[in-house]
Amino acid sequence: MFPRITDIINYLFGTHINLPIQSYGFFVALSFLIGAYTIKLELKRKENEGKLHVISKKVLKGAPATITELIIVGFFGFAIGFKLGGIFFDYNLFADNPQNYIFSSQGSLIGSFILAAIMISWRYYSKKKAQLEKPEWEDVEVHPYQLIGNILIISAVSGLLGAKIFDNLENINDFIKDPVGSIFSFQGLTFYGGLIFGTIAVLWYARKNKISVIELIDSSAPGIMISYGIGRMGCMTSGDGCWGIANLNPKPEWLSWLPDWMWSFKFPHNVVGEGIPIDPCTGKFCTILEHPVYPTSFYDFILCSIFFILLWGIRKKIKIPGALFSIMIFIIGVQRFFMEKIRVNNKYHFMGISSTQAEIISILLIVLGIIGFWFFYKKNQKYLKLGRD
Repeated sequence: MFPRITDIINYLFGTHINLPIQSYGFFVALSFLIGAYTIKLELKRKENEGKLHVISKKVLKGAPATITELIIVGFFGFAIGFKLGGIFFDYNLFADNPQNYIFSSQGSLIGSFILAAIMISWRYYSKKKAQLEKPEWEDVEVHPYQLIGNILIISAVSGLLGAKIFDNLENINDFIKDPVGSIFSFQGLTFYGGLIFGTIAVLWYARKNKISVIELIDSSAPGIMISYGIGRMGCMTSGDGCWGIANLNPKPEWLSWLPDWMWSFKFPHNVVGEGIPIDPCTGKFCTILEHPVYPTSFYDFILCSIFFILLWGIRKKIKIPGALFSIMIFIIGVQRFFMEKIRVNNKYHFMGISSTQAEIISILLIVLGIIGFWFFYKKNQKYLKLGRD
């Protein structure tokens, strides 16, 4: 596997680059960026079609920097400078394990004070330069697609929080053994937790900014699908434990054209240290699974890419607001439900029924997708009938 993105580069080109970019984090970040880009395209299209409208906001112009502003800016400068300064003076320690370094107490006080002073000064003088004798409120027009940066940050923070909460609930015993390590580990993120928390936070932001919630969720449907798929490639390349059950079956003849790793894979050098030692490998990431397993993360990527193409292709043809999002929810539920049959996951036992967390949520999403489509269809029919009357 390739724990860091530079491992892929070094493997392909025979180089020895050492950059602190983990492959898992790289693909997660890439998934958010590509998802946000597709949403931005859709928001622009819907505005051109008259389905979304420009938002009017009041902004105070010419006011000086407040003490509160300077304190907040200085705080972030101090925190960021502490880590950046430490990275500058001890880069190899940071590059060896970036996430442990970020959440450790290591850093540089010199870097803290320097960056805090720079940011406070920049904020103060930039506000002073634009200061008016009498500050005034102005109406500013904002296009919905211009808020995509804020939507990206909100969805990323809330999504990662939800993914981590759901993962810890699913693996409660591991959380109890090492709560700090479980919270701050970048491995172990449950997609459904991210989807639920991210959706709730973005919908709140949309309502706050008077953006049509229905049009926004439809605009996000293809982006969510491709983001899920790209994020799964992070699981695949790093070997973060999101793999399938043991697959000792011979590859079927009709799949003989596929590379063997697409059928069963042992995930050598996986980041979670699962399996048996690799001889003569030394240092970190020196284990390989004893038995090959289904590479379910790769299957997720392929399926989600196909479903993204489908959703992107039909998005202009579906005229019922809310229907595209309902279809996406239904597809994700069906896809994940059947994928769970060959995935390694903790099972819950209730009244003689064994099920994983993902299977339970998958069923709920399937039902929600069906109900949602029916609801939006009926609502649209009622609207059309009132229009004719």
